[in-house]
Amino acid sequence: MGCVIFSKVIGLCRKVLSGVSKKSSANRSTGALAVETIPREQHNVSRTHMSVNAIKVLNRLNRHGYQAYLVGGGVRDLLLGHHPKDFDIATDATPEQIKDLFKNCRLIGRRFRLAHILFGREVIEVATLRGHHQENSTDSLAKQNDNGMLLRDNVYGTIDEDAERRDFTVNAMYYDIKDYSIKAYGGGLQDLENATLRMIGDPATRYKEDPVRMLRAVRFATKLNMTISEETRAPIKELAPLMKSIPAARLFEEYQKLFLSGKALANYKMLHQYRLLESLFPLSAELLENNEGGKEDKLFQLVCSNTDKRIANDQRVTPAFIIAAFLWYPIEVHAQTLMTEAGLNDYDAMMVAMNDVCDAQCRSVSIPKRFSAMARDMWNLQLRLPRRTGARAFKLLTHPKFRAGYDLLLLRGEIEGGEAAELAQWWTTFQHANETVQRDMVRKLGGPRGRRRNPGKGSR
Repeated sequence: MGCVIFSKVIGLCRKVLSGVSKKSSANRSTGALAVETIPREQHNVSRTHMSVNAIKVLNRLNRHGYQAYLVGGGVRDLLLGHHPKDFDIATDATPEQIKDLFKNCRLIGRRFRLAHILFGREVIEVATLRGHHQENSTDSLAKQNDNGMLLRDNVYGTIDEDAERRDFTVNAMYYDIKDYSIKAYGGGLQDLENATLRMIGDPATRYKEDPVRMLRAVRFATKLNMTISEETRAPIKELAPLMKSIPAARLFEEYQKLFLSGKALANYKMLHQYRLLESLFPLSAELLENNEGGKEDKLFQLVCSNTDKRIANDQRVTPAFIIAAFLWYPIEVHAQTLMTEAGLNDYDAMMVAMNDVCDAQCRSVSIPKRFSAMARDMWNLQLRLPRRTGARAFKLLTHPKFRAGYDLLLLRGEIEGGEAAELAQWWTTFQHANETVQRDMVRKLGGPRGRRRNPGKGSR
């Protein structure tokens, strides 16, 4: 069904592109960002597929004399026949003017001033059309650091200027609520047709303005099954170290989008290819650098693949599980160092290593406490699951995070084989056996009989 819809969109694009105005062609020749206007009767974007609340916002802005556009990924996804997750709006109204129109509005952000209009759990994000920075702009409106990164960006402008400020051509699309037409800038329709992700402007400059655009390039390429154009991907490896300047809290948001949206495996491979994994998991990336294709890479790929399958099957996933899996081998390596250099025993070394690695990781990606605590539970269970004598095995089944710890052990067993595989198989049999078999399994380990307890339902 998706292929049929996409084929129709491609046919539509070809029809539209064949009728591009002379003005658009002239713009290309003079270096200005070309714009193609597609009237309502020539595109498949319908308000029936939009958020009702987004339409309310668009119409109210329009009634009060402001320009109002559905913009970016929402328009792109509707053209592709997808169901957008978010409906973002651009307008020539300032944030303060937007707030005056909507009692349910709150203004957020210093770097980019935005309006969030609240409809229960749904948030409609409204941004004022961006303009170009001028030499006489004050620090309160626009500011860049020495590397070219935008620290503040509240210069407002026209729709044409706003399009030039957007990241990729396939996101520089505007649905005009006034006449229901679509304006596509920079050849976005051609790139949509050719499944090409292309940066607007000079890629190196745009990455320096906001290094997170490198992560977005990866995410959009895998999400939309697009190829990153040569000029867009060329600077990424060289500029990847700029990611160190991004706040850790913002990178946690990017981590979730990359690894919890059904494309974890594809994103992992591309992040590693472009040296961007170092910004999210620096200790894990270091291990990959020293042992390409080793057990670390195999575990990372396996956990990403399993996460994608769970999402495809509408099963629950948690940000903590991938974090726990990606950091397990860095913990082991650090523990070995502590045993050698500090003389700690294996258990104490592992406990110290868990704290050190988790703290180091949070300096790169700010992990909320509820997820870091869950990851610690999974790591602790890797140490406790081998100890099964007496009542311990029955007690471990009641641990609220038993299932998550067991799932991590299963992945380790599949990759490592040997003792980890044998232990994983033992726990697989034990948790599904009846009480008599369970007691016999514990007895064979050489410990006293355990007392049956009700197993917990831990969840990833």
